[in-house]
Amino acid sequence: MTLYDNATSKDLPLERDLDLLARLLADTIRHEAGEDTLKQIEAIRELAVRFVWEADSTAADELTATLANLSHDNTVALARAFSYFSHLSNIAEDLHHNRRRRYHRIQGSKAQRGSLAHSLEELTTRGVSPEAIKNMVASTLIAPVLTAHPTEVQRKTLLDCERTIARTLRMRDREALTQEELEENDAALQRVVLTLWQTREIRAFKLSVKDEIENGLSYFRSTFLKQLPRIYIELEDRLTKLTGKEVQLPTFMHVGCWIGGDRDGNPFVMPEVTLHAVARQAAVAFDFYFEESTKLEGELSLSSRMVEVSEAVRDIAQRSPNQPASRAEEPYRQAMAAIRQRILATAHVLGKFRAYILPFEGAAPYGSAKELGDDLRAVSNSLASHGSAILASGRLRRLIRAVDVFGFHLAPLDMRQHSNVHEKVVAELFQKAGLEDYMVLNETERRAALLRELASARLLVTTYVEYSEESAKELAIYRTAAEVQQKYGVAALPNYIISNAQSVSDLLEVAVLLKEVGLIALSPKPHAAINIIPLFETIPDLRGSDEIVRELFALPQWMQLVAQRQGVQEIMLGYSDSNKDGGYLTSNWELYKAEVKLVDVFHQAGVKLRLFHGRGGSVGRGGGPSYEAILAQPAGSVAGQIRITEQGEIIAAKYSDAEVGRRNLETLLAATLSASFPGTKALDADTPARLALMEKLSDIAYREYRDLVYATPDFITYFREATPISEIAKLNIGSRPAARKATNSIADLRAIPWVFSWAQNRLMLPGWYGFGTAIAAYREEKGEAAIEELAGLYRDWPFFRTTISNMEMVLAKSDVHLARRYAGLVKDADIAQRIFGRIKAEWRRSVDAVLEITGHKELLGDNPLLARSLKNRLPYLDPLNHLQVDLLKRFREGDESEDVLYAIHLTINGVAAGLRNSG
Repeated sequence: MTLYDNATSKDLPLERDLDLLARLLADTIRHEAGEDTLKQIEAIRELAVRFVWEADSTAADELTATLANLSHDNTVALARAFSYFSHLSNIAEDLHHNRRRRYHRIQGSKAQRGSLAHSLEELTTRGVSPEAIKNMVASTLIAPVLTAHPTEVQRKTLLDCERTIARTLRMRDREALTQEELEENDAALQRVVLTLWQTREIRAFKLSVKDEIENGLSYFRSTFLKQLPRIYIELEDRLTKLTGKEVQLPTFMHVGCWIGGDRDGNPFVMPEVTLHAVARQAAVAFDFYFEESTKLEGELSLSSRMVEVSEAVRDIAQRSPNQPASRAEEPYRQAMAAIRQRILATAHVLGKFRAYILPFEGAAPYGSAKELGDDLRAVSNSLASHGSAILASGRLRRLIRAVDVFGFHLAPLDMRQHSNVHEKVVAELFQKAGLEDYMVLNETERRAALLRELASARLLVTTYVEYSEESAKELAIYRTAAEVQQKYGVAALPNYIISNAQSVSDLLEVAVLLKEVGLIALSPKPHAAINIIPLFETIPDLRGSDEIVRELFALPQWMQLVAQRQGVQEIMLGYSDSNKDGGYLTSNWELYKAEVKLVDVFHQAGVKLRLFHGRGGSVGRGGGPSYEAILAQPAGSVAGQIRITEQGEIIAAKYSDAEVGRRNLETLLAATLSASFPGTKALDADTPARLALMEKLSDIAYREYRDLVYATPDFITYFREATPISEIAKLNIGSRPAARKATNSIADLRAIPWVFSWAQNRLMLPGWYGFGTAIAAYREEKGEAAIEELAGLYRDWPFFRTTISNMEMVLAKSDVHLARRYAGLVKDADIAQRIFGRIKAEWRRSVDAVLEITGHKELLGDNPLLARSLKNRLPYLDPLNHLQVDLLKRFREGDESEDVLYAIHLTINGVAAGLRNSG
């Protein structure tokens, strides 16, 4: 069977890989399920190919009828087969992207957009000096932040299998294999594919927070610990070449984490879970340092008869408890042995370790990561002193940088909680302390009371009073935060995020609670060991964000705390909830406006702004290409300071493969560098005319979206019956509940399952609804001149271009014909017809508008790679949707057997894999 058609010569290796993987999967299905099952799967695929590639309408009817009459066993086999086709296609495509990038580097091609080389070349061409770039990087903070949002339906076990497939395929690509080796490679691939087939894709248990912690840590082992130091070294070397003198950069880029610290709506994040998260992170860091130092011990065999080592290295070597005679003339090996032993000693003090870590040998543990870094630098400097600097430029240099970046904590852990919880805890503390009734105070009175408590050295909490269960848990979390910082350093837990921040008092409440454990203080002198970060996530919150920050900065007490944090105040912006609240166009516009206003407020206050972008994987939750998204930010909003969440299946897509992971990290750095030095065009982008036009379009789109989602009777019924939202809630894909409250309200539903459900029924509604109406209204007002004007914005305004490009991708992945079948699941035919008809009409308006504005003849007209990839996936993706509809109907009509629910979950897994950015 052939997975890939019409390949160009440069894509023949991809076609080869896809055909190989398809053959191996087919062989596995034949062996496991039988020839007849394989033939039926092939027949269904051919029908789908006829419909997708040949526009054969009769094939669609045949496909629907065939799928409806499958036996249960063949239903499961088909769902698994097509799901794995999608997963294997993802592996092959990622490998091909790596292959093409390597080819261009080998050929000496022009630096590709998104690379460090391209960014530096573009900046220097614009007149930005290398010295200015170096100085900017010195005060930069860039961080992708891993979160545990439940859209990653794949098990870690299967992700590990997929990594093995990628490595084995890469071997065929990079090495000249003999016939015997090729056969061994085939067999190795066959074994992994068989393992995949015989492994349950869907977890039989509810994912715990500890499971999510381990999943997140796997990406540090596979990618971050090795690739991030390489990116630092590449930038240092390029700047050294540009400036003509050696450049050594401070730590400016790391990978953050929420897993184990984010308790907003997750009752399972307890104090002991947070401690476990930090200890496990430390364990992974120490494992890596121990392994690398052991390798260096083996490599640095230099004899004291041949070289003269420094006194510092001799001192390090003398600290080793073991001094074997075989190492008497090998001071570097002695030094690395001493360092390795101290790493092990430190590991036993700080981490949760697996049994394979050996007992330490009496060495003294390191007091800090800086001490370890200093020892490694002493080894490096000594090597350089006797002309052996090249020996320090490989593994040792990378290890030094890893210690600088990851420390003993691996990843800074963020804490997050909802503002309503803070309010209730503060109110109880006030009540138990005999103070005023906090809940009846207005905003002005609350600020006064909170500032009074901040200025006082007296604590509110006492061990002689019993607190409610919720307050006791929250207070324990704060004590845990202080314990983590004391044990692992301030960098281990540097941020506290407030969900649904709507007032200055929301931030002051957290400051008061942190003061109770010594992390914040105004008296006797200002102290702030943690950043307090408001999260603005609804449309009203975004619109009022600048005023809240302006009032916050008007408080001298708060400015004292900001001064303790290097004059930086971080603001988090929520893409998911703002989209659910106001729709795609309005969400993007309100986020953009909020950034513009915040830049002005921060400039007036003399405070440095760091934006934390709470983006999800799907376009409906702020997803899309990171490079373009960063460059589309308002001028002045980046300035070397940016954090971005990485969520759900996007983490696996970006960072599971080491090469793909490095490329994504490099792209994030390159985009931040470029955006931090906006050119004249970017500075002049926000003209009054453009702002006024976007305001008009956003207002129309907002009204249309709100009218459908929040004001249309029975819309919630349509959503719950025309999508698999209820079945998704039963899928073991995350520790967090699907809704904040047990209600039948869209407002209380989490944005993640909201977007994920619309992706499953292929409407992708959160990524476009309202846009078509807005453009149609403007065209009616301005005529053809409207389209010409919008086409000009698409060409010249990065914000508008990125907004349209991401929407175009979503519309290309949507399918109203399939969505009509999901509408048939709605019990009330009148509701189904009325609401689906409205959605379909808006979809048509949106598609027409995108095509007119972009000038494309078809969707993705300027992205042939994505268009081709999608077209080749549809023959495997569409049948899964048809199958899902039939299974949902059967399940909801009373066949609630575990087998049927399992098959439904298989289709959910397969559709998510085929779409790649669905959650």
